[in-house]
Amino acid sequence: MRRPAQPLCIAIDTGGTFTDCVWVEGSRVRMLKVFSTPHDPSRAIAEALEKIGARGSLTLLHGTTVGTNTLLQRKGARVALVTTAGFEDVIEIGRQARPKLYDFFFDRVEPLVPRDLRFGVNERVSSEGEIVQEPSTGELRELGERVAAKKPEAVAVSLLFSFANSKNEDAVARVLSQMEVPLSVSHQILPEFREYERTSTVVVNAYLQPVMGWYLGKIEKLLWKARIFVMQSNGGIAALSSAAREPVRTVLSGPAGGVVGAAAMARRSGIDRIISFDMGGTSTDVALVKGEVRVSGESEIAGLPVGVPMLDIHTVGAGGGSLARFDAAGALRVGPESAGADPGPICYGRGTQPTVTDANLILGRLQADRFLGGEFRLDKERTRRVVAEWLKKQEVRLSVERFAAGVVRVVNATMEKAIRVVSIERGYDPREFALVAFGGAGGLHACELAEGLGIPRVIVPTLPGALSAYGILVSDVVRDYSRTVLWRALDKLPAQQLSEEFARLRRKAEEDFRHEEWKGKVDCVLSVDVRYRGQGYELNVPYSRTMIEAFRCEHQRRYGYIYPGREVELVTLRLRARIKSRNSVSASVATLSSSSPRFTKATVIFDGKKVVSAVYERGGLRAGRKLRGPAIVTEYSATTAVPPGKRFWIDRAGNLVIEI
Repeated sequence: MRRPAQPLCIAIDTGGTFTDCVWVEGSRVRMLKVFSTPHDPSRAIAEALEKIGARGSLTLLHGTTVGTNTLLQRKGARVALVTTAGFEDVIEIGRQARPKLYDFFFDRVEPLVPRDLRFGVNERVSSEGEIVQEPSTGELRELGERVAAKKPEAVAVSLLFSFANSKNEDAVARVLSQMEVPLSVSHQILPEFREYERTSTVVVNAYLQPVMGWYLGKIEKLLWKARIFVMQSNGGIAALSSAAREPVRTVLSGPAGGVVGAAAMARRSGIDRIISFDMGGTSTDVALVKGEVRVSGESEIAGLPVGVPMLDIHTVGAGGGSLARFDAAGALRVGPESAGADPGPICYGRGTQPTVTDANLILGRLQADRFLGGEFRLDKERTRRVVAEWLKKQEVRLSVERFAAGVVRVVNATMEKAIRVVSIERGYDPREFALVAFGGAGGLHACELAEGLGIPRVIVPTLPGALSAYGILVSDVVRDYSRTVLWRALDKLPAQQLSEEFARLRRKAEEDFRHEEWKGKVDCVLSVDVRYRGQGYELNVPYSRTMIEAFRCEHQRRYGYIYPGREVELVTLRLRARIKSRNSVSASVATLSSSSPRFTKATVIFDGKKVVSAVYERGGLRAGRKLRGPAIVTEYSATTAVPPGKRFWIDRAGNLVIEI
């Protein structure tokens, strides 16, 4: 590729199979995909930048899976935990909630900090913030010596009620900071109640700090002339220093970019109620967006609670690289194990176990000579031969085609269940939303999923295989702040107290933005977690004079009932501070033709039947012209399968719309 004339702003999303790059060049959005290098993700980034020709001054916006993979693989730091004496085992006791109620052989998730690395300090703060007991100077000195003797690589500090008064926690942190190892302090990361979730979040942060610090330092050294920012799980970008200090906020970095990108593309088509469906190489991420993207403070990563705000994304282990197998009872299973980037699916030339990608190739939905725009040819003959041999070893009497169709049905069932979780199980009717399908494999399965759920329309946006990177490119700078207050209210809000607390959070946000040298207007969105008195869960509603009524309406929608005269509690105040992105979102993202679409024909299996289908190149489709399936629409980053009878067209925004 030729080197662009102007300094670039490049978004790079590192996935399990591919590393995606998106950048604006002139008036066009450009895209590049390279194979990921899981053992060292920075190598794929260097390769991508070399192909783009990006040297010298540039801005890099990075979505990374390093934090997620570190947690999944349990390859983080050796962490010491300091907490209030008597609460050392909070992270092991947890909430006594069994993920699999009837599984007698279920193994609980082991805490990240073993018992010999948990230390208690004699201190106590009341729930109202009153200092009941301060740790003595001698005890703090002894604590520092005991912790240092264990030689931890990072330290987490989470004292009881530190969110109400941080004096004791600050004293402990000052002593431990002398060890010169990364330090995570709970009132700085998550000043909220519920000691288990808060402690777990701080421990996860400490567990990731050395790993993410090393990785981001390597990226910074590689691109020493570049300005580098990192995508957060809350849907906004942050400075590299912030991401290195609080890596717990990056564990859903890439998927968050996908949701932001899907919402942005759908808005270009005039649609603001969507279910995003991101099917990549190793997993599928789904989220429901109703106007604005939804943020949740109750997430779980690798079985560990994480309380910092994240986009409300549900992930399942189903992707193009998901491995198919037969269990002990002879039932076909697909995922969550994945072929990954190495060795990859059989059709990539090295894999030996069948995957979802191989199944789609056998069914004709993937065109061997049009993968990555023809730059990488899929080996269909090898795929059929290896799958046939594998079936023979499994002693399964199925044709290759029937097996492939079964793989697609099984993986579709897994993904349909995921969509139900974010819609039906949360009180939303999926028939009122559009399904925005992206990721390299999203368009291959979207129509069947939409039909099964009654979703009337599928949108395959431009740049579907790199939409997460596009979302990162157009993301705003976002920081989230919170404070637990636990105030009671019947009909009248404590307006003065609310105003004062939100003013403190706003000042903190503006101070942080100035410290990181961000420029631009800081917009703040205020909200409150509210519950009925006596409940153990909350609903987040926008802050307003009618907030209590809004809470009751949301409670009715979510749970189907309300308590008209019952007292409510204002639990946690939240402020989201945002500086709008300066990156262009109006650049052309599609090449649309004004001539008749050129197509070839291919035999494709839909619903167990072989049909002759048209194969279109997406760039040759004319905007507004309606066509009818069966059809395969190919492009550089993805392929879309349109079943027989479904109408589809390219709209004015360049999105591919399919009517179900």
